[in-house]
Amino acid sequence: MADRDVPVLIAGGSLVGLSTAMLLGHHGVRSLVVEHHRGTAIHPRAAQVTQRTMEILREVGIEQIVRSRSEEQFVQDGAIMAVESLAGRELTFFIANLNEGIRDVSPTERVFISQSLLEPLLKSRAQAFGAELLFGTDLVSCEQHGDEVAAVIGDRDGGRRQTVRAAYLVAADGAHSGIRSRLGIGMRGRGTFSKSVTIYFHADVAPLLRGRNLSVIYVNHPELRGFIRVEKPFDRGFLAVNALGDPAHPETDVATGLTSDRCVELVRLALGVDDLPVTIDTVMPWNAEASVAERLQEGRIFLAGDAAHVMPPNGGFGGNTGVQDAHNLAWKLSMVLNGSADPALLSTYDEERLPVGAFTTEQAYSRYVTRTAPYLGTDGIEPVANDLEVELGYVYSSAAICLEGSDAPAHEHPRASRGRPGARAPHVWLERERQRISTLDLFGRRFVLLAGAAGAAWCEAARTIAHRTGLAVDVHRIGEDGLLDPEAGFEIAYGLEPAGAVIVRPDGFVGWRARSRSPAAAPELQRAFAMLTCRS
Repeated sequence: MADRDVPVLIAGGSLVGLSTAMLLGHHGVRSLVVEHHRGTAIHPRAAQVTQRTMEILREVGIEQIVRSRSEEQFVQDGAIMAVESLAGRELTFFIANLNEGIRDVSPTERVFISQSLLEPLLKSRAQAFGAELLFGTDLVSCEQHGDEVAAVIGDRDGGRRQTVRAAYLVAADGAHSGIRSRLGIGMRGRGTFSKSVTIYFHADVAPLLRGRNLSVIYVNHPELRGFIRVEKPFDRGFLAVNALGDPAHPETDVATGLTSDRCVELVRLALGVDDLPVTIDTVMPWNAEASVAERLQEGRIFLAGDAAHVMPPNGGFGGNTGVQDAHNLAWKLSMVLNGSADPALLSTYDEERLPVGAFTTEQAYSRYVTRTAPYLGTDGIEPVANDLEVELGYVYSSAAICLEGSDAPAHEHPRASRGRPGARAPHVWLERERQRISTLDLFGRRFVLLAGAAGAAWCEAARTIAHRTGLAVDVHRIGEDGLLDPEAGFEIAYGLEPAGAVIVRPDGFVGWRARSRSPAAAPELQRAFAMLTCRS
């Protein structure tokens, strides 16, 4: 077969690979995805989708579709709690309502949706944006040569092979990433601490719920530790099992020698009914581990998702962190490929996402220990941070951020960021043409300058720079020019005086801020845009 050329080759067509293709397409970049499996996920692998990920899905136009499919599958706003068994004693609530107290920080809400339902939506959107997807295809080899990556791909059954030349390669090929291994990039962290299993089953669970709205049910039984998820109409779900036996000295190799009869027994233990009819659909072994790659970039190759960081599912952070990797990388690849930014911008992917991956992985591990495995001990673990700090509060520090001083935190509560450069731009409800929109709806494809009502000088300077340089910049004066601030919340949320302004990057993170008027708006903005595109 003839060789082919593509701007970006993506190895892995699951959640993160599909998200990468979708987001690159959103920025007008063609990509080719190769995936060993013959299609998208067939097992539910239920996942919590955080507000940040929902914001990204909102950006590409599928937030409401995802919400609708989620509502078909799960009851919304459920609790995350621990029980001895579902029919037995309640132990504690970790979160009483999945969305309680968080709706003010985002135009979106947290939802649960299985990967088997989510991935086809991502696939369809990626294809609509121009991505090509090859399932049943392996990446056989890859090498970097000067200004390209040369890869050999082939049919998984040993048939046709072809060479693909790409400017860049994204390795989203999972926890056992072959590309990461070929590059010699090691993993650091806590390694594997359980050979766990997920047991997918059918059983009449509805009477055991007793009217309770439960999203995640941790099971701390004397003979079993793990968690349950149940789908509508409450006759099927899964049980993830991490440890068996004596809670102080448990057996953590759950997978080896596991029989179908033993799976039925474990499901009944977790549900708390000894004679409940149970049908086992399938059993998936997996390793509970907490590890992060030593680096995320090797030349023109980037690691994303589980190839970059592997974490236990506690907190629901894993897949979301991978989607956010893709979101950070996609706009940078786009701007370098179209000549709007220096290639040095791509080095900020590692600078920004590696600390986030390490922090989030440790937070997932802390939740694993405190909720499921206290026998591991709490010495040396990170204190459990507020979920919003993990989901929305990470703060970037890199060459593509005009930092204010040197004391920016690595993470903070999103209500406290107040437009800090490096932090996610705050959500504020605005009004345009009598329609309610979020500030977040203004971001996504290009740089955006937001100025206060008296910030006309910043707007004029930004338009002049954009015209002169060709850099794509959207300019908005909040409170004027048809963009109203009915609750007068913008300047407070962004830490500005009426004559101040911020530049928000295409990924929705604040890149630069001037709290008030400047006598030299044009030179200051010129320096800011040069830094944000790594041309300074």
